[in-house]
Amino acid sequence: MQKNLRSLTFIAMVCCLALVPDGDARAVDRPAIPVAAIFSQTGQAAASNHSVLSGVRIAVDEVNSNGGVLGRPVELLVFDNQSTPIGSSIAARQAVDRQVAAIIGASWSSHSLAVAEVAQQNRVPMISPLSTVPKLTAIGDMIFRICFTDEFQGRKLADFIYNDLHARSAQVFVDLTSDYSMELSRVFIDHFRQLGGTIEQEIEYKSNQLSYDQQIAAAIAAKSDAVVLTGYDESGYIAAQLQDKGLQAAIIGGDGWGDGDFFASGGNRLKKAYYFSHWAREWDNPNSRSFVRHYGQTGPVTFGTALGYDAMHVLAAAIARAGSTDREKVREALTRSSHPRGVTGSITLDGQGDPIDKNIFVFEIRNGVPYYLQTLSPQQ
Repeated sequence: MQKNLRSLTFIAMVCCLALVPDGDARAVDRPAIPVAAIFSQTGQAAASNHSVLSGVRIAVDEVNSNGGVLGRPVELLVFDNQSTPIGSSIAARQAVDRQVAAIIGASWSSHSLAVAEVAQQNRVPMISPLSTVPKLTAIGDMIFRICFTDEFQGRKLADFIYNDLHARSAQVFVDLTSDYSMELSRVFIDHFRQLGGTIEQEIEYKSNQLSYDQQIAAAIAAKSDAVVLTGYDESGYIAAQLQDKGLQAAIIGGDGWGDGDFFASGGNRLKKAYYFSHWAREWDNPNSRSFVRHYGQTGPVTFGTALGYDAMHVLAAAIARAGSTDREKVREALTRSSHPRGVTGSITLDGQGDPIDKNIFVFEIRNGVPYYLQTLSPQQ
């Protein structure tokens, strides 16, 4: 009987050991910190979201290889928002149910607005790497971003077109399905008029429509010095069609152009055009050069990659500063965030949750290839 009891005890010990994860035994006492990443992995936005998620993953690997945060590894839980606001809301609720410490995402402004409503209601800190619509952080005190806003971008776009391209009249393509497009258009139009420019017409469309022929014909018929396309990948197709049909006006877009399928959809056929971005790998900044040196050889790194990377590091630093994964303490730490070693520039968040003094990088497309042209600072 005693022998049988010893055997049962041994078997029980083996079973218990089988439940311990591989690796350092200290992991039992130091569970992973769950962080949600909400981006489009399927649907219309998947191509442009891929680079941002890639940057988040690079940063998580880097943080974990350096001992994690508070001695704990970061576990990235990826949720697909299926390229819709509804899907974004569902993904956010799934993240809340998983008891995440914070949310990183989304990318497109309309998606981030849906995530932010859920995050704010459930008191989960959220950092968007790439959503520029100004009203995002106004949703509440749990919402942050590390990119510039359309309020800033729209004014700089008007300044650049009026002062650098010497355009005095413009047409604006506005995607009615995109909060980003509508807000960027509004700010640009207001500021361009303040500078003395004339808006010949606003051309409305929906990015999921089957044909843009009517809108393209309207733009060709009107005369202007510049045509502004405030959309995403579809802008590549529209711009190429405008050029092919003989448009002589300068063509320019915002930060929605430089990632995803913009070039594949027609941007690679543009003889000359301009667009704004959040980062340039050619930028002569030590943190940027180091990032390109370490990761630029293993695969393509875009402004989306850089922003995703910066967002994760800002969050990791906030958790470390809070000394806890308590959501309210992390939120408080984010309000005092200062990340001087950002790839996209030094990142300091203001009381609204927006970054202070982010640069805009201007690219010129020549014969289908983008070239870094100049950097516009907030002080300019």
